[in-house]
Amino acid sequence: MNGAWPGGPCPQCGDDMPARVVHCRTCRALLNSELTEDSVEIPVFVPLTVIEAIAAAPPKGHYVECPGCHEELRIHVKYLNQKVRCKHCDKPFRYDDTVTVLAMYTQCPHCKNEIRASSKHIGTRAACKFCGGHIELLPAPE
Repeated sequence: MNGAWPGGPCPQCGDDMPARVVHCRTCRALLNSELTEDSVEIPVFVPLTVIEAIAAAPPKGHYVECPGCHEELRIHVKYLNQKVRCKHCDKPFRYDDTVTVLAMYTQCPHCKNEIRASSKHIGTRAACKFCGGHIELLPAPE
């Protein structure tokens, strides 16, 4: 490449430019002697699509069905794998993977509103019904 810019001060503005650039970064003067202004093709600007951030939404707790009276109970995950008692029928049971989980509840990491999600959506990606933020509804920790 004989005409490739060797580097040094731009002949038009005097700013120091690195080797093998086509145009001066300051004044946009053509630096390569083998090229003409009409031989340099400027590509069309193509904007990149915006990718929404997906924030993890672990469950704060679950809505489960009492094995005794079949009423819906709201239980925090801190009681997972422990013995709990139904507030309706007073029957004790273990809050583990043997109970029927009806839904989970969590806090949206974007807007901080509480979200209730059906058990069929646990482990999937969704949008918050309040702010539209993208979230991944994580399963309960083991």
